[in-house]
Amino acid sequence: MSKKTARLLALLASLALLLAACGGSAEEAGGEESEPAAETSEPAEASEASEAVEATGIGDGTLTIGTVLPETGSLASLGPPEFAGAELAVQEINEAGGVLDTDVELLQGDSGDTTTDIANQTVDQHVANGADVIVGAASSAVSFTFIDKVTGAGLIHFSPANTSPDFTDYEDRDLYFRTAPSDVLQGRVMGELVIDDGNATVGIMALQDPYGEGLLNNVSDTITESGGEVTDEIIYDPQAQNFDAEVQQLVSSDPDAIVVIGFAESGRLFSTLIEQGLGPDSKALYCVDGNVDSAELGEIGAEIEGTRCTLPGTPAEGDFRERLIEAAGGSLDSFSYGPETYDAVITSALAAAVAESDDPTAMAAELPGVTREGTKCTSYEECLGLIEDGEDIDYDGASGPIELDDEGDPQVANFQIREYTGDEFTELADTKEVSMPGVDAGESASE
Repeated sequence: MSKKTARLLALLASLALLLAACGGSAEEAGGEESEPAAETSEPAEASEASEAVEATGIGDGTLTIGTVLPETGSLASLGPPEFAGAELAVQEINEAGGVLDTDVELLQGDSGDTTTDIANQTVDQHVANGADVIVGAASSAVSFTFIDKVTGAGLIHFSPANTSPDFTDYEDRDLYFRTAPSDVLQGRVMGELVIDDGNATVGIMALQDPYGEGLLNNVSDTITESGGEVTDEIIYDPQAQNFDAEVQQLVSSDPDAIVVIGFAESGRLFSTLIEQGLGPDSKALYCVDGNVDSAELGEIGAEIEGTRCTLPGTPAEGDFRERLIEAAGGSLDSFSYGPETYDAVITSALAAAVAESDDPTAMAAELPGVTREGTKCTSYEECLGLIEDGEDIDYDGASGPIELDDEGDPQVANFQIREYTGDEFTELADTKEVSMPGVDAGESASE
């Protein structure tokens, strides 16, 4: 069966689901990764929030993009750069002539976190207003609460920050994509960092959700394969009143290093580590993208000086950095996932240009192709010119090479190693490019 035929069948299946939804609830997904709430780790669990909704703007000639990003909730620190990334991308697309000779429409919206139903309410509003592409959420857990609703309506779901490995094989009707790499890669980067820093024994603490547990597994595997010993794998409830028992377990095992995988609650967790004598004076401390530049950790920045963190993506630098700040209204403290959000919007627009349609199914068929195996280009205007000249393109974005595979996952990714230096925010210490197993990052980058 050809890919085009398969996608046509997928579209027909989506339409059948929509018709079935008129008489009742459609199948739906449960909570997962990136927000601090005690939830199931099974992403395919049914819930009323994900009922299929009727899409209104498919193929109407205007590419409409709706964002579902954290204005509030446990990942609100990621909101400003992500909103700015979407604003900047649409601005540049429209300045270059838009898509299908029409300006792209942008609908910005809040995702909240898994303690609320804000994300589903936002998705409903965007679908009612004709969205073709839903960009978000930052949290994998939040995305799993509405992925079935979006893909069931035949729309593209494109996240700039979901890292849970569970998305790779999820039944998404070939409509889910992300510019953030799977935690298969972040786990490798973190595990190798810890071992390369000279630590032989490591304790890992992770919040209880698919992001936390999935990243813990990948970090632990890399440490073990690299010759280290994982003394503790502690899963904690992010809404617990305190973390005294979990930290006491680490006091007892006395590892050389401690890796914390969490979100806003990590400020309280790090404070407890320091109180129990497990601060950076005695242990090598590490954190991940959910912690980087969070306000909660920033408040104790001086006390965790030397803590090193991994963050997917290329640092926002130079002219792009300035344009992102301007799009944010002139002030931006953190740039985490701003480039990935920008690239999610740009690649969606390029796919529509190649498909010559804003129909999400037609766009989805072209999305991987615009990021690989063609003539390199680094802006919407440059890439659009190549498309109009009949050339196949390979968009390398603000976040890095992207290289989407047929499952919608980046195969090559850049990572930043950031370090708390005593100030409120982290500073860039190093960068690293890595690729999924079987993919040669060097060859991919030079094609």
